[in-house]
Amino acid sequence: MAEALELAVKVGGVLAAFLLLPLVVGQTEHKVMAHMQARVGPMYAGAFHGWAQLVADGVKFVQKEDITPAAADRPVFRLAPAVGLLPYLMVLVVIPLGPGTVAEKLDVGLFYALAITGIGVVGMLMGAWASANKYSLLGGLRGAGQLLAYELPLVLAAASVAMAAGTLSLVGIVEAWRPWWLVWQLPAAVVFFVSGVAEIRRPPFDMPLADSELVFGYLTEYSGLRFALFLLAEYAGIVVISALTAVLFLGGWRGPFLPGPVWTLLKTFALSFVVIWLRVAYPRLREDQLQRLAWLVLVPIALAQLVLTGVVRLLIA
Repeated sequence: MAEALELAVKVGGVLAAFLLLPLVVGQTEHKVMAHMQARVGPMYAGAFHGWAQLVADGVKFVQKEDITPAAADRPVFRLAPAVGLLPYLMVLVVIPLGPGTVAEKLDVGLFYALAITGIGVVGMLMGAWASANKYSLLGGLRGAGQLLAYELPLVLAAASVAMAAGTLSLVGIVEAWRPWWLVWQLPAAVVFFVSGVAEIRRPPFDMPLADSELVFGYLTEYSGLRFALFLLAEYAGIVVISALTAVLFLGGWRGPFLPGPVWTLLKTFALSFVVIWLRVAYPRLREDQLQRLAWLVLVPIALAQLVLTGVVRLLIA
């Protein structure tokens, strides 16, 4: 009975975080972008500075007509948003807020998180192919090429910190983390974070959407609640990438004075702010610039960091 209750509490906590944190990030994006662009942003929904704007948007999406193109592959088209969203829920299960605050402590938690995160692109490809729209298909192909380019530096950067810690456990990596890693693993941290932002297709890495070229890419034919699920997946991806970066490279729950889970959340939201800031500050990369950044900049840096980590590990062994 006690084990069942503990499992229910953990599942409830993960679901609550999955439903709440992306909404907080989304509302923060609304207000941060508004201030950066010298406008007020949402102000009316919920009264105080429009705090309920995303809730209002969700209600609006539910009320909109759910349209499926006549030529679309209906089962695949309808399933795609769920396939794009659920992997991020599964990753949250292994991300630790504190030393004892994790739904499932896996010895290969890092491997699991990276493997599951990569599945999110399958939902994009399903939606792109099943839409029977050339703009959607082009967006999906761009997204596939982007995943292939940025998955390699992402994994290499994660391998560097795993080698430094001597474990694939996310909890073990945080326990092995030391403050001087902020300098030693800084190149890997930058590569991991930039690659993660590219994998979730956030600006300036949003070529699969590119509204000026592809209408709205793989989302062109989606409406109503299914469109909202894809947007929720984007915000959930921001939370997951930011949380993984905080856990791997910033010490997770480690920090003075405040409780461990508070430190993890603070670091996660700070990195989420950086993701929002990148959207406002930088224009969209062209496809050739995007690929050049991955193969000629991030991959060499990640490989050099991996070699450096191996050398340091041998010297201190």
